[in-house]
Amino acid sequence: MLLRAVDRTYDGAQIIDTPKDASALFNVTPFGFKHTLSELDLFRFDTLCDLARKYDRDFYVAGGAATPGERFYSVSSFAHTPYEALQRLDLEHQRLLLKRPEQYDSRYRDLMHALFEQIVRLKGGLGDERVVRLTSSILISSAATTTPFHFDPEMTFFFQIDGEKSYHLYPPAVLSEPELEDFYWMGIVNIGQVELTGRDPAREYLFELSAGRGMHQPQNSPHWVQTQESRSISYTISFETDASRKLGRTRAFNYYERKLGLRPTAPGLHPARDAAKGLAMQAAIPLRKGLSNAVRKLFSAGAARDRTR
Repeated sequence: MLLRAVDRTYDGAQIIDTPKDASALFNVTPFGFKHTLSELDLFRFDTLCDLARKYDRDFYVAGGAATPGERFYSVSSFAHTPYEALQRLDLEHQRLLLKRPEQYDSRYRDLMHALFEQIVRLKGGLGDERVVRLTSSILISSAATTTPFHFDPEMTFFFQIDGEKSYHLYPPAVLSEPELEDFYWMGIVNIGQVELTGRDPAREYLFELSAGRGMHQPQNSPHWVQTQESRSISYTISFETDASRKLGRTRAFNYYERKLGLRPTAPGLHPARDAAKGLAMQAAIPLRKGLSNAVRKLFSAGAARDRTR
């Protein structure tokens, strides 16, 4: 995916007050920033109601979790349409996720690309990486509602538009390789379910978000969220590159190695072997056949190379 020509309509939507070392922190350590999105008409409640009427798919309506450690998909869901959910925010503890608003209203597409241009500059450019998925979401939640602990397999910039939200976020390094492998072997884009129990509280970042504040959430950063005394409106931009996808496929291969009783090396230690694993999984994930033989063959070849070094 190439960066498209940016519509200048949303030049006023700015990411500001970022850390001086943001490029070094990018996709490694969470960091906060400020933004100017909260005054945009796109996020007025009546505008969001009009947008919600257009949805017959690409949305998720769920209740709040009893505790942050509750499993993500064990939380009750609602049969409401997105518009109905918005009308009932003050009656039930609800979380409404409107996926890909850029596909339902071109103004959100223009905003997304204008902001992504700034994100790329903040990262210091893409280098040799190629964007393979770029999307946005709008989250509207009732007051005093909890989103349970999980992680997302993409790099995210989170913009709080209205209301207050406590965002409890850990760096991706708190997750073990087996925890990540248990997600990536499936080859899907979804939330990653991990346990909150036993996490070191000293490694938690707490972002108290209000209108005009945001934060960067690295890929695979586990988190849980609590809204405060009023409804919350948030906007996110998430993306993956070919490099992050390859890393996921390497972890998928390592999952099968581990199931065979082997001890796979963490990604990054042997780049050539990582690349071979990624290529093997690129073909194998849809097929799910012959994986054990492929793992044994690659592991044997890698071990032989290591012995000659």
